[in-house]
Amino acid sequence: MTIEEFNNHTVLKRVESDQNWSPGVVGLRGWWSQLDRRMSGHSSQTTVGSLPDTAAESPFVPAALTWLVWSLFAMSVVALVGLVRFGGREFAGVVAVDGLTVLLWVVATFFSGIVHSYSRRYMAGNAHETRFFVAVFGFTALVMALVAADHLALFGLLWLAMGLVMAKLIGIVDGWRQARAAEAVARRYFLASSALLGVALTTLWWATGATTVSGIAAASGTLGGPAWIVAASALVLAAMVQSALVPFHGWLFASMTAPTPASALMHAGFVNAGGILLLRFAPVVTVEPALMLAVVAIGAASALLGKLLKSVQPDVKSKLAGSTVGQMGFMIMQAGLGFFGAAITHLILHGFYKAYQFLGSTGRIEHTGPKAATEHATSALGTAMTLLTGLAGGALFAALTGKGTSLDSGLLLALFVTLTTLGATRSAVQSTSLPSTVRYGAAPLLFLPAIGVYALVYTAISGLLAGLPVVTAPVELSALHVAVAAAFLAVYVAIEAGVHERSHRLYVALVNASQPPESTVLTATEEYNEY
Repeated sequence: MTIEEFNNHTVLKRVESDQNWSPGVVGLRGWWSQLDRRMSGHSSQTTVGSLPDTAAESPFVPAALTWLVWSLFAMSVVALVGLVRFGGREFAGVVAVDGLTVLLWVVATFFSGIVHSYSRRYMAGNAHETRFFVAVFGFTALVMALVAADHLALFGLLWLAMGLVMAKLIGIVDGWRQARAAEAVARRYFLASSALLGVALTTLWWATGATTVSGIAAASGTLGGPAWIVAASALVLAAMVQSALVPFHGWLFASMTAPTPASALMHAGFVNAGGILLLRFAPVVTVEPALMLAVVAIGAASALLGKLLKSVQPDVKSKLAGSTVGQMGFMIMQAGLGFFGAAITHLILHGFYKAYQFLGSTGRIEHTGPKAATEHATSALGTAMTLLTGLAGGALFAALTGKGTSLDSGLLLALFVTLTTLGATRSAVQSTSLPSTVRYGAAPLLFLPAIGVYALVYTAISGLLAGLPVVTAPVELSALHVAVAAAFLAVYVAIEAGVHERSHRLYVALVNASQPPESTVLTATEEYNEY
């Protein structure tokens, strides 16, 4: 490829949007060198070298760990089949293997296997290649241990270790000042989350005398008063920090220094820890309906603000970060409505979607012109098609799951699932080159099968989690629930219609709210280029 051909592929946008590449990546240094020569008047026909052949020359550690993680995936699938057939196991109050454990083993090892395989080429030639693979595999092992941990001390230590390893992945490049600053920012957030979890676990042990997660679940009927308030509040806050919910989303926007495969693992796996925490301690969180309503409100605020933050981001990876904030809001809302199985379903499906989006982010840059503008279905036809499609999808979800057929929080669950699935499918359709009129017809063709798959996966996962203390705990609808849902729906529709784009003040506020710490932002291209 010549430099002229390379420039025609919007190289400036590519580099600007993939700020996680380290100075050790040979390809990026070559690109910058060519750009410098081009801009200074040197127009030699220098070509970009071909990607390394990882099959021919591959360091032992990356190859071995990739093989090992796929082996763990195969064993996890066998464990899942075995659990369905023979049931779970508990080992002396330290480890408990149940439906959630093996399900997340399968999901975590699959995502990790994809990241390992992708990184064999992405990280080839990088000075930090071996350390990167060791950190990714170590993170995978910690997640597998965390979802099986039953002892409170073990659970807390694994939660802390998981955060520290992810922070290390964010700052994997030693010589990059912004990466080190981003690592420090993330570490502070993760230490705060671990401290909050430590407060919650210590308080629960003091209140119940139980030293295991299962023991606390069994004694949850005795919880109440100040001890419960402290423990439950700390659990919710720890989940919010780990899942990057507003106002704790700063670390996620600062994490752009992480290599793209690490970002995929972060958005597809790490941020899901908040939902897993709430499910493990659901007997504690569900003690008081007022707290559950507060969780719904927190999730609704993050879902809406995440959608707004996404709309003002200038590059692909930051847009995906804003999307993650919003999707974690939807996940927390489902937990607050009492449908913890639905929350796990959402985080798994979101994980698949977001891993695909991150690993394919450079392809999106190549196919997006600099003058592309956001489109909104403001015509009468578009509005009518969207409304009819949403109603049909909600009815399908209710018919397949039974949620939304009675006057309880299941009705709101159907509404929120419909909105998030409809938003994802519309985004997928709008990214194509189809004419606007064709898109209106294409959306239902994609949306209805998507929400059908969502409903079937939710049903299957709920069945797999049936042995857990609390998987479904719907509550009666109150006036406050209706008010939160109505406000959410009104703001959501306004955002879809582009009303927020008319306010310059709001735009500035959103840009400021999504700005990472200044120390983590790259301001000079020379810091990428050693030449």
